[in-house]
Amino acid sequence: MSGTDAVEKLEDVIIRSAEQASAQIRAARDAIATVIFGQDRVVENTLVTILSGGHALLIGVPGLAKTKLVETLGTTLGLDAKRIQFTPDLMPSDILGAEVLEESAAGKRSFRFIAGPVFAQLLMADEINRASPRTQSALLQAMQEQHITVAGARHDLPKPFHVLATQNPLEQEGTYPLPEAQLDRFLMEIDVDYPDRDAERRILFETTGADETLAKAAMTAEVLIGAQRLVRRLPVGDSVVEAILTLVRSARPGPDAGATGKLIAWGPGPRASQSLMLAVRARALIDGRLIPSIDDVLDLAEPILKHRMALTFAARAEGHTVPAVIGQLKSRIG
Repeated sequence: MSGTDAVEKLEDVIIRSAEQASAQIRAARDAIATVIFGQDRVVENTLVTILSGGHALLIGVPGLAKTKLVETLGTTLGLDAKRIQFTPDLMPSDILGAEVLEESAAGKRSFRFIAGPVFAQLLMADEINRASPRTQSALLQAMQEQHITVAGARHDLPKPFHVLATQNPLEQEGTYPLPEAQLDRFLMEIDVDYPDRDAERRILFETTGADETLAKAAMTAEVLIGAQRLVRRLPVGDSVVEAILTLVRSARPGPDAGATGKLIAWGPGPRASQSLMLAVRARALIDGRLIPSIDDVLDLAEPILKHRMALTFAARAEGHTVPAVIGQLKSRIG
């Protein structure tokens, strides 16, 4: 077999795998839509995050089905889902687990590790900013390293492992804002807005009747892991790569930002470029495309960049906002 034939066969395998994975992902999205109404963009961005192998921060007022979304995702994607309600008195051991001293029937004493709720494939960190920095940092290692350390012993987390954290944008009393280092670990910041009138009408009928629609499994964890590997194998055109580099680099203070550079206090690092590169591939796969486009870059720019940059005091005083600045940067590409 010649080298050209081998390459062609490899491309055929990738195409067949992509078509199959895309169909399964769309089936999962349709299954989620039977339970979650009026949040199509939120569902899509969350699926993009998970397919990219990352974590997401969901920002929205209470009652917008954020908890229901995570529960539904766990069922639909075939993942073991758990939930932690973050409170100021939550300790790291409440999340990670702890070693307990046990005595056997023969009188021998030994330590046994009892795993905490972080040992899940899909973890919902509800109101993550209500926990102390010490507890937040305990989750940081798990998110980045995919393992934890307790009493000097390493414990690997299940695969896949994703954190979907929520924050209430209204009530900030008694909260601990997440440090920039932890915010950067979230691939996306997803805004959960109010549903439109038609979606809210459907919510009224679907959720207040005698029968409740339950989510159905559409994938398994093994299939999801295969789709995540496939995302990293999808080709990306030079024009899309250049658009990613231009957008991310212009979101930093300095000459690449042009006139908006004076508005930006600090901007995204290379992890933002990596996140955008993976996210555009995942979005293309969800849509049944093998190659991402510049439109994918523009659509995903705001949720990937806005929690990774901040404006100067002068810019904020003049009424500038991060989304508006990102919009100006996008206009140079689109």
